[in-house]
Amino acid sequence: MTLVVVPVRYPLSKHSKATLGEAIRIAEERDAELTVLHVNLYQDGKEVTRTDLKRAVEREFGRLPNVRYVVRRGFLVEETILDEVAAEEADVVVIGAKQASRWRRTLRKLFSDPDIESFLKGKLDATVITVDVNGGTAEYASANGGREDR
Repeated sequence: MTLVVVPVRYPLSKHSKATLGEAIRIAEERDAELTVLHVNLYQDGKEVTRTDLKRAVEREFGRLPNVRYVVRRGFLVEETILDEVAAEEADVVVIGAKQASRWRRTLRKLFSDPDIESFLKGKLDATVITVDVNGGTAEYASANGGREDR
């Protein structure tokens, strides 16, 4: 089954709501499972629980089928997201446009001047869809175009 992963902030920001709405639409369209991911930063000392995350999403979007709520801890949001996406072998990753620019900066720190699209194709093998606050999208296809070839 296809897996869509969407990282969000807590409490849900306007950008997170737009990104989550698009991820829900994509998951429904593809009859996919959806993982809603939040990263608790070690340095912030704040502890968002899976229950907190689930309640916030359901308050905004109602009860959703085929959804898994995941909260991970990390020092860098972007690195933790990449780890989760790779570990889960996600087919589609839906991120906010603001998150995408942070991802690029993080990857530049980890690798000298990386080609972001090639990195995502080679390491994640997932389609990455960015969503702006108004719901506009841009898609970056993986090497297999986000198809389920497993």
